[in-house]
Amino acid sequence: MQTDDVIELARRLIAIDSVNPTLVPGAAGEGEIAGFLSAWAAEHGLATRLIPSPDGRPNLVIGEPGAIGGDRLRAGGNGRTLMLYGHMDTVGAGSMEAPFAPRVEGDRLYGRGAYDQKAGLAAALVAVREAARAGIPGTIGLAVSDEEAASTGIREVLRHVTADAAVITEPTEMQLAIAHRGFAWIEVEVRGKAAHGSRPHLGVDAIFRTGHVITALERYNGSLAARTHPLLGAGLLHASRIEGGGEMATVPDRCLLSVERRTLPGETPDAVLAEVEAVLDECRVADPALSVSARLVLARDPFEIAADDAFVTLARAATGRATGALPDLVGLSFWADSAYTAEAGIPTVLLGPPGEGAHADEEWASVSGTVACARALVEIARDYCG
Repeated sequence: MQTDDVIELARRLIAIDSVNPTLVPGAAGEGEIAGFLSAWAAEHGLATRLIPSPDGRPNLVIGEPGAIGGDRLRAGGNGRTLMLYGHMDTVGAGSMEAPFAPRVEGDRLYGRGAYDQKAGLAAALVAVREAARAGIPGTIGLAVSDEEAASTGIREVLRHVTADAAVITEPTEMQLAIAHRGFAWIEVEVRGKAAHGSRPHLGVDAIFRTGHVITALERYNGSLAARTHPLLGAGLLHASRIEGGGEMATVPDRCLLSVERRTLPGETPDAVLAEVEAVLDECRVADPALSVSARLVLARDPFEIAADDAFVTLARAATGRATGALPDLVGLSFWADSAYTAEAGIPTVLLGPPGEGAHADEEWASVSGTVACARALVEIARDYCG
């Protein structure tokens, strides 16, 4: 494998604007980058299968000709298939200078999406190509859309294909991630009564009463430290957004507080909502006139695979052979599409290059780490599918 191959592919991916249009209305989306990857695959003797999401956005399955048809893909020499996953979309460019003009400075490849996660996507696809060249059947690449918003891409792909194991190439600093948190978004609405600002005794100030709710939720967040996960630590709650009131001279009759609860394996959205409701019940006891309700807006499950799972053991050993050191087994603070592959019954780990700046104004991925990731993925494919 040539170092330049992996980095050149990563550079070309970064140079294509693929900002998620769900996050930034009118943004480019994944159409151009999917077209580029289809041409790249053909140039390197690989086939591409297009699986559009319900909204028409593209998702690609890439592998050897004849290997990517059907609902299970073609198995390797030992009857197993391996998915190497990356997502094509990025968040918006923000205030980043020249976000789609990738540059290399020392060991750093800069540009929007370099770290999250076009370097990982490049490593995955080059590994698919190298596995095919080495005669290792059963290794398939996925390039999906919409990971940064609703994950419609991976959900649609998993309706059509499956595999025996998967590696998600989100950034893990070349550690092997076997767990990550989930999340639940909850809206808390406090109702009051409007009145003239000079006669507040005739109304009920919804914003003032929301302050008491926020204080109670902050105490609840502190209580989460009492239950922890060995790799992920404690669950978390933060207040994300608040809106309420209207005219300056009017007592506000409504305040809407949005909170995010980061969840641990074993915690369900319904259980989290019930815990928030219990906090609100305490607030109602303290203030019988309080009118407050909560509803679950969106939730994504946490992910975990056992440290002694056979695929974890294999992937760790293969990565260690490729890099010269066994990677640590870690948990990740962020959520990823691995929750969906695991839910589909596919043993899954995460492995991606080092770097910094996910969603930030300066973003980079390690050049040497991207190459090391590609080599590790080839070794995992060799051991799993060879």
